[in-house]
Amino acid sequence: MGDSQYFQAYEDLEIHEIMLRDRPRQEAYCNAITSNAAMFKDKVVLDVGAGTGILSIFCARAGAKTVYAVEASNLAAIAVDVVRENSLTPIIKVIQQRIEDFELPPTIDKVDIIVSEWMGFYLLHEGMLDSVIFARNKFLRPGGRMFPETAAIYVAPCSVPALFDYWDNVDGVKMQSFAQLLRAKRSSKPEILTIGKEDLLHEGIVMSWIDLHEVSPEDLDEISLKEVVPVRRDGSYQGLCIWFDCQFPTHDPDGGIVFSTSPKSPQTHWKQCIVVLPSNACEDVTKGEPIAFGLVMKRNPNDRRKYNIEMSLLDSAEVEHPLPCDCIMTKCILTKAHLATMEVDN
Repeated sequence: MGDSQYFQAYEDLEIHEIMLRDRPRQEAYCNAITSNAAMFKDKVVLDVGAGTGILSIFCARAGAKTVYAVEASNLAAIAVDVVRENSLTPIIKVIQQRIEDFELPPTIDKVDIIVSEWMGFYLLHEGMLDSVIFARNKFLRPGGRMFPETAAIYVAPCSVPALFDYWDNVDGVKMQSFAQLLRAKRSSKPEILTIGKEDLLHEGIVMSWIDLHEVSPEDLDEISLKEVVPVRRDGSYQGLCIWFDCQFPTHDPDGGIVFSTSPKSPQTHWKQCIVVLPSNACEDVTKGEPIAFGLVMKRNPNDRRKYNIEMSLLDSAEVEHPLPCDCIMTKCILTKAHLATMEVDN
């Protein structure tokens, strides 16, 4: 998808309706900004990909002196109206421009804070983080703040009842033969759907942790993981679930606001990204059994806004296990017991 197509897609008002009705999304940004009003007081803020302008309005209400709301699509005209509707035109300057083409006024050297809602499916889809990094490198003063400031991608083996169990009984009719063909047709790309917390076979491990103050576009070109995790409950291993969390800055010593798209959190429009196993690779697993897998996210060479996601099934006997490991393999049980004995001796 080229930039022109990407920005045109975001002129669809229904996309913005979905985002604005996403209460976890809205509440996370609103609370992160308004609860940190001291950070925004009399500051200059840059909103990258401002959309309808609602994040810019949160910043202005938190006390920002000036907010530059940069939006490349024609939605900028709507943002102008929304800002005017809320009597914030003197503070919020809406600019219809790609952030890569934007320039601050000569009287402004750098901005104090950058806010952006840049996250896509599985965090990185759409590649908007590249634009946020560009803005950070060019416009953010040393010591300035990023909202959000960190992000993490999680992965866990899971069951996928919507694609498997549902077809066991469709009004009393078994339809797994149909379901197998359906899954095969849709197997070329991950599924974006919602699963329940009860469908997770593990609490999830971090595939990638991103510091928005340090990350570069090159760091995002490829992310990979090889891991072994112990199953936490009996169930059906039918795929891998991918989700993300974002954390906002805070002065609170007890920690800031964390926004999560986990199956354990309230549902968002991002849902979860599911890499579905082929039917012949699915299996019933028991608590403590090890599951080994590899996962690679790599930029599509023909479209930097998209990623190719590849999963590999690994032999748990051949992959190095974490220490200590809670799985039921004999070597892990013995290693865990040995480590426990050493702790007692110390």
